[in-house]
Amino acid sequence: MAPFWVYIWRHRGIDRSLQVYVQVVSVHHSAAPGALCYAELGTRITKSGGHYIYVLETLGPLPGFLFLWAEYFAIRPANSAVVALAFGRYILEPLFAPCGAPLAAVKLVALLGYYIVLILNSWSVSWSARLQTILSIVKLAALALIIVPGMMLLAQGHTENFQDPFNAQALVLDKLPLAFYAGMFAYSGWFQTSFVREELVRPERNIPLAVIVSVITVIVGYMLTNVSYYTVLTATDVLASQAVAVSFARKAFQSLISVIPVLVALSCFGTMNGGIFTFSRTLFVASREGQWPPLFSMIHIQRHTPLPAVMLMFPLVTAMICVGDLYHLLNFFSFSRWLFIGLATLGLIVHRYRHPEIPSPFQ
Repeated sequence: MAPFWVYIWRHRGIDRSLQVYVQVVSVHHSAAPGALCYAELGTRITKSGGHYIYVLETLGPLPGFLFLWAEYFAIRPANSAVVALAFGRYILEPLFAPCGAPLAAVKLVALLGYYIVLILNSWSVSWSARLQTILSIVKLAALALIIVPGMMLLAQGHTENFQDPFNAQALVLDKLPLAFYAGMFAYSGWFQTSFVREELVRPERNIPLAVIVSVITVIVGYMLTNVSYYTVLTATDVLASQAVAVSFARKAFQSLISVIPVLVALSCFGTMNGGIFTFSRTLFVASREGQWPPLFSMIHIQRHTPLPAVMLMFPLVTAMICVGDLYHLLNFFSFSRWLFIGLATLGLIVHRYRHPEIPSPFQ
């Protein structure tokens, strides 16, 4: 997917260097503190379920119930649709270059990719888990293939795109919240271990370790990626591109023009896979807590996959891919998502006050 500052450029937001600054602020003042709060919640609350169980256990059943329905009707299907559309875009963009890929074809490939993930998660939990590990490595490889050429060009003195830093004459304040939403979307993922807390070995150690390592890796990796983009592409190039990584490869490293889009698409595929994997755990826990129909806590008799929970998202995601646009869908679910994450973070303070007897291995 295009870096989040593309969204600001599409709406005539802020200058390139200032966008990097906004990105740093959004990471350090939202992702990092939120991740550390979730790390402590993961050591205090011993149930799986992620945001849902944290809101339920700290703030009560009504906020938990509201989150559950917001997650089903808006947050999860729109999130999955965004990633699926990015998958379709990167698969097709090299085939139609230098022209843009037709929107209908992008949506068709996005649906195909999402359906493959559904089938995989309905067929075998172990296969989907192994695939997630492999695709995480692919994601790091894709970032490395963008970072290394960009840093090489920067070291050679290609700094013309960084002239006149922090020129905020074109700053549009009403676009900043959208910038933060998109920035936090790019840096989210640190809460994934909280969805499978009961399945982890030594969670009191591994949850904080996974959160800290992942946040540091994402901050360093994506900041260097954006600097590499800035080094090679101008604002005009970014505005004209529907797949920024493809445009980057075309200008910086022609031999990678067919490799980078495939790796980015596989990265999106892994994100879709991880989303289905964690959402099924949320529904399982909600059914166990009595706030969701018991059917969705059941698993396939032979394959031991959460088939009802996996297939539940099929109609909504299909509809959102067919009628939605990537950036509008991103705005559609971001407010609800980060509102409830903020409530869960607030719930940590409440939980500390109400249950001082519960040990916190990580603070």
